[in-house]
Amino acid sequence: MHPAALNRKASPPSSVPPLALAAVVAANVFLAFGPVFVRQADVGPVAAAFWRMALALPLIALAAWATRPRGAPMPHLSGGAWLLIAAAGVAFAGDLGAWHIGILHTTMANATLFGNCATFIFPLYGFLMARAWPTRTQGIALLLALAGTVLLMGRSYQLDPRHLVGDLLSVVAGVLYAIYFVMMSTIRRTLSPLPALGLSSAASLLPLLALALVLGETVMPGNWTPLVTLALMAQVAGQGCMIYALGKLSPLVVGLALLIQPVVAMAVGWIVFAERLGAPDLVGILMVAAALVLVRRDPDPGREVIGAATPAANLAPEETR
Repeated sequence: MHPAALNRKASPPSSVPPLALAAVVAANVFLAFGPVFVRQADVGPVAAAFWRMALALPLIALAAWATRPRGAPMPHLSGGAWLLIAAAGVAFAGDLGAWHIGILHTTMANATLFGNCATFIFPLYGFLMARAWPTRTQGIALLLALAGTVLLMGRSYQLDPRHLVGDLLSVVAGVLYAIYFVMMSTIRRTLSPLPALGLSSAASLLPLLALALVLGETVMPGNWTPLVTLALMAQVAGQGCMIYALGKLSPLVVGLALLIQPVVAMAVGWIVFAERLGAPDLVGILMVAAALVLVRRDPDPGREVIGAATPAANLAPEETR
């Protein structure tokens, strides 16, 4: 495969599955509330990430067992597959650790926006793997999303450069999030969504706990409510919907949908933490919304890109439920 071979459009035409689109929207709404509960927790930010995974894991395992195809044999995982699952868990642990620390050093909107820079990295991966240029509509959607992102992040950074550390940590988290997406799409060749999510979540536990201890954070909570809510909303509901959508939608649709998170987080920050919204923010939100509408209405939304980039799209229907 050579990047220079990007000389054709994604084809043939297909539509965005409505249920998968609803799932990715719901996932990003749920995930956008994560920073609220991280800020409310009485443990360290990395410890909060550890409890997010630890409290969610039994429910994910139970759901995976309850929804397994009746009579289906257990999939055989090679040593390379186990190594990839472990690497995905470490990448996700690094993503959550960096992002949760960043949440405490910047605004909710900035942390969520920079933490989802996979918006542009993951679609690029999809187009490279499919060796296909984006269509004109997809290109316009990406440009609108980029312009909206610049507006959303520009005003708050200029007004308060003290957010720099939190912003940079959130960018690191976003890059690791994109790497996690790429690895999970490969894991989905062998595993259905819930077992894949459960195993990668389990693989992230020890790295998160070790990092929390090294940083000297408070690990044991006095108030479990924010952590339980974080686990249910962000990991069980948010990542559960996301991993379902990952096998149904193209990287472009999944990537652009990530921009729903900073929009919701911005509204939550405005209501809960009195973080101001200005005219550039509102224009940026409208640009992001327009990009999502364009991708939804595009008769060629890159379905074949996900088929080449993430073979999970070719799994049997029962494997993606």
